[in-house]
Amino acid sequence: MSAQRKTKNAKSLPGSKASGARTDSAARQPPHVTRSHSARHLLSPAQWQESLSIVPPVSLRIAGVAGLQSALAVLIALVLAHFSPWPHLVGFPALGALAALFGRFAPLGRRRMQIVLICAALLTLGVFLPTLASFLGAPLVVLMLILALVAGGSTIAVAHWQLGGPGAVIIVFAAGASLSPVDSLDTVAMRTLATLAGGAIAWITCVLTDHLRAPGMAHLRLPPVHVPPVSHQWIAGARIAVVAALAALIAHGAGWQHPSWAAIGATAVMQGGHLHVTMNRSLQRMAGTVVGAFVVWAILAQHPSFWVLVAAIVLFQFLTEVVIGFNYALGQITVTPMALLMTYLASPAVSANLPVERVLDTILGAALGIVFAVIFSSVDDRVHLHEHRSTAR
Repeated sequence: MSAQRKTKNAKSLPGSKASGARTDSAARQPPHVTRSHSARHLLSPAQWQESLSIVPPVSLRIAGVAGLQSALAVLIALVLAHFSPWPHLVGFPALGALAALFGRFAPLGRRRMQIVLICAALLTLGVFLPTLASFLGAPLVVLMLILALVAGGSTIAVAHWQLGGPGAVIIVFAAGASLSPVDSLDTVAMRTLATLAGGAIAWITCVLTDHLRAPGMAHLRLPPVHVPPVSHQWIAGARIAVVAALAALIAHGAGWQHPSWAAIGATAVMQGGHLHVTMNRSLQRMAGTVVGAFVVWAILAQHPSFWVLVAAIVLFQFLTEVVIGFNYALGQITVTPMALLMTYLASPAVSANLPVERVLDTILGAALGIVFAVIFSSVDDRVHLHEHRSTAR
C-alpha cells in the first residue's frame, strides 16, 4: 500500500529463504545466532526506536496518485451501488475497487493495466470462495481455514505475478468481509458480480488517470526486482496460511465476532521481507490500530449518515496512501477507520464494540505473526538481523 513497502518487497519475499539453503551470509554466521538471540534483538529498545522512525517515501507524487485513483474508484463504486437496485451490496463493489491500489510502480500502459486486472480477479475470487462455502453450509471453523488458504494462495500469486504492494493483505481483507451467512445461490452470484464490477471500475479509473504518474515515474529509481524461486514462493505462502489459520482459530475460540481480522493482521505482518521489518510492522500495526480505533469510535458515536460515511471512507483511503510511506503506523491510523467504516456500511447492525474487537484481533494477529516469523526463520534471516542490529548501533 506504500512506496516504502514496495522497495522492501522488491528485495525479498517473506519466507523466501525458507529452503534452508546457506548463502554467503550464513557462512559468516556469528556464534550463538539462535532464535532466542534474534528474539532479544527484536525486543531491544533499538528495535522499538527504529519502528518510530519517519522516512521519506520513494515518490510522494506516485503515492498521491495511487491514493487518488483508489479513493476515486471506491467513491464511484459506493455511489453506483447505493443507487442501484442492490444497495445492500454496497460494500462489495468497493472491495473490488481496491484493485486500483496495485501496480503503482509498474510501467505506464499495458503492464499497469494487467496488474489491476489480475488483482481485480483475485479480489473477486477472494469474495467468491468464502461466500460459496457459506452457502454450502460450511461452519465458521471451515470458513477460517478457507480464509487462511486465501492468504497463502494470494501470497503466492502476488509473488508469482510480481503484483507488488499492498500485497496479499488486501485480498484477505476482501475474503474476510465475505464471511457473513449466505442463504441463496443468487447472493453468491450477486456478491461475486458486484466485486467484479468494482474491479472494472478500478481498471477504468486507472486507464483514465494513469498519465498522472508519468512525472513521478520519470525520476523513479527502484532496485532490481528479485523473483524468488517457485519453491520459496510456495513455502512463504504455506507459512502465512498456517499462521493466518492459527490466528483466526484462536480469535474464534475466544468468542470474538471478527476472527478474520486476526488473520489479516498476521498476513500483513508476515509480508515483511526481513525479521526487523516484520517486527517493525507488528509494532506499527498494533500502535496505529489503537489510535485508528479511537478515531472510528468517535465517528460512529455521532451516528453519521450514509454520505458522511462515504466521505470519510474516501478521505481515509486517500490519506492512507499518502502517509503510509513515511511510517506504517501512520497508515494504520487512517486505514483502520476506512476498513471499519466500510464494514459498518455493509452491515450497520454490527456490534457497537467494533473498534475494540478490531484492536484485540489486530494485536493477536500481529503478535502471532512476529512469533512465528522467528520460529520459521532460517539461518540467513537471523544472520541478516544480527548484521542489521550491529550496523545500526
